Amino acid sequence: MGVTFKDYYETLGVSRDASNKAVRDAYRKLARQYHPDMQATDTKKKAAEERFKEINEANEVLSDPEKRKKYDRLGRHWKDGMDFTPPPGGGAGFERTWTDAGGGFSDFFEAIFGARRGPFGGGESPWGTEDRTAAGVGRGADLEAELELSLEDLNQGGTRRFTLTARDQAGMPRLKELDVALPRGLHEGDRIRLKGQGAVHGRSARAGDLFLKIRVRPHPVFALVENAPDDLQLDLPILPWEAVLGTEVAVPTLDGPVSMRIPAGSQGGQRLRLRGKGMVRRDGGRGNLYVRLAIVAPKAVGKRERELYEELAKLSTEDPRSALEKARSAGR
Repeated sequence: MGVTFKDYYETLGVSRDASNKAVRDAYRKLARQYHPDMQATDTKKKAAEERFKEINEANEVLSDPEKRKKYDRLGRHWKDGMDFTPPPGGGAGFERTWTDAGGGFSDFFEAIFGARRGPFGGGESPWGTEDRTAAGVGRGADLEAELELSLEDLNQGGTRRFTLTARDQAGMPRLKELDVALPRGLHEGDRIRLKGQGAVHGRSARAGDLFLKIRVRPHPVFALVENAPDDLQLDLPILPWEAVLGTEVAVPTLDGPVSMRIPAGSQGGQRLRLRGKGMVRRDGGRGNLYVRLAIVAPKAVGKRERELYEELAKLSTEDPRSALEKARSAGR
């Protein structure tokens, strides 16, 4: 059985250009988390022991400038002291694919999912099965992961770096940074296909693809309009006199605040439209932003304000609840 290469940067969850301080901080955090004496049960302690060994091994190399320099240059061969040139496209010091008894996975999925020969038997993995072409050449499994994005991410598009988190078969978390080109106009449930980033079954096989399924992170201000995924809605609090008299207010949008006129006599629950201030569409246009008015009473009033409210109560002849009795009578 081939020995699986361990990426020490991956073990500590740091980038390859991480500073010595970043390496040290990452090691201390993980060492506390996975120290066997910190585990509650024997089962967790046993699992933590192996992880703790990996963390210490990685720190021993990356915290030593000379060892780290050799590791960056030679990868898995850093202990051998011999010249080694990484394969084309193999990155700085590690191979992109390798093989064990159950078939090889790309370094990305070996690091994230830890998936090799699993409970599915043969060359299968818990993330999919090998695909045989008519010519008999193996093709790695297509894999899928979820990518949670904010509304701002969806609106801006472009290439962004994300850290994906998954758990391997032992339940250990695996982190990986990945640059993803986000097309504008993505919606909840859309999938981004990354060719050749899936599983590899054997050295001669073609890699499968990775599908990133989009999940939209809830936003503290905006909500997507149901059945209109390019439109947004927000609830805008206004004070009673603003609704009665009308006013100019600042309304937040994904691109920054804009000015909007609230008409005199506006009602709670009324929706005002800001055209073109919603999500970017696939065709380059923009959806709309709907502003739903929410009339709120002041939380505190001074003596003079209270006197004015009392005077207004005496002057007003309007009964907002009269329609309820009419509706009840009509329903008899």
